[in-house]
Amino acid sequence: MPAPTLTPRGKWIELGLRALAEGGPQAVRVDALAKALGVTRGGFYWHFENRQALLEEMLDTWERMGTDEVIERVETEGGDARDKVRRAGALTFSETLLPVDLAVRDWARRDPAVAERLRRVDNRRMDYARSLFRAFCDDEDEVEIRSMLAFSLAVGNHFLAADHGSRSRADVLDLAARHLLA
Repeated sequence: MPAPTLTPRGKWIELGLRALAEGGPQAVRVDALAKALGVTRGGFYWHFENRQALLEEMLDTWERMGTDEVIERVETEGGDARDKVRRAGALTFSETLLPVDLAVRDWARRDPAVAERLRRVDNRRMDYARSLFRAFCDDEDEVEIRSMLAFSLAVGNHFLAADHGSRSRADVLDLAARHLLA
C-alpha cells in the first residue's frame, strides 16, 4: 500500500492567503481550506499546530514576497534608479500581491501584532524607496517627500473613488509617476 500523499504546506499557505484577500482573517478557516483542497482537516495538522500557526506563516510569506522577493527581483533585473522605483511599485502592488496587502492593512487596523508587522514591512519598503530616490535626489527632504508620496499613491490609489475629468485613472497615475521621478 503506497504512503499517503500529504497536501504540501505551501498549498495551505497559498489558499490561506487567497482566503485572506477575499474575506479577511475570519475567512481563513481550517475546515474551509481543507474542503477547498479536497483533503481532510487532519491533513492540516501534519503541517501546522493550529490556525494561529497558519496565520503566522501566511504573514511570513506575505512579508517575504512583498519585500525580499520584490527587492531581489528589482535589483537582479537592474536598470537605473527610476526604472527600479517603477518596477518595485509594480511588483509590490501587482495583481497577485495587492489583494493580500490590502487585506493585511485592513487586518492591522484591528490586530496590534499585525499592525506591528505591517509597520516593519512598510519601513523596509520605505527604506528601499529612499535608497532609490537618493540616486537622483540630493536633498534628504526631497527624498523623504518623494518616497512618502510614491508609497501613499501606490496604497491610497486603491481607496480613492474620485473621477479625473477627461483623464483616465491610468493617465493620472502615469502623470503622477512621471512627476515623482522627474
